[in-house]
Amino acid sequence: MSLYIRKQARAKVRRRIRKKISGTAERPRLAIHFSNQNVYAQVIDDVTGHTLASASTLDKGLGATGSNQEAAAKVGEAVAKKAKAASIEAVVFDRGGFPYHGKVKALAEAAREAGLNF
Repeated sequence: MSLYIRKQARAKVRRRIRKKISGTAERPRLAIHFSNQNVYAQVIDDVTGHTLASASTLDKGLGATGSNQEAAAKVGEAVAKKAKAASIEAVVFDRGGFPYHGKVKALAEAAREAGLNF
């Protein structure tokens, strides 16, 4: 399967997920993205369109590099700590069209262990 077709398929799944998931002030959306080099996670209030907390492997002092399960777990823990500091207890998980397996699962479980409810 070509890269173009895979990207189209993921975009289609992502649109289908976003139709059903929306973040509010009480329960914002935890959106994730994986590039070939980095892992990104944001806690977003979709009503106002503001990012409330974010973390990625590009952050200084995180100690994670690359886009693997270990880095995803560290980013999940970091975004959960920042969300807790912003008094956010519960979120809606948006996997961004990626299958819930491997890196996605590692990030989600690390965020849950650090105290986020979803």
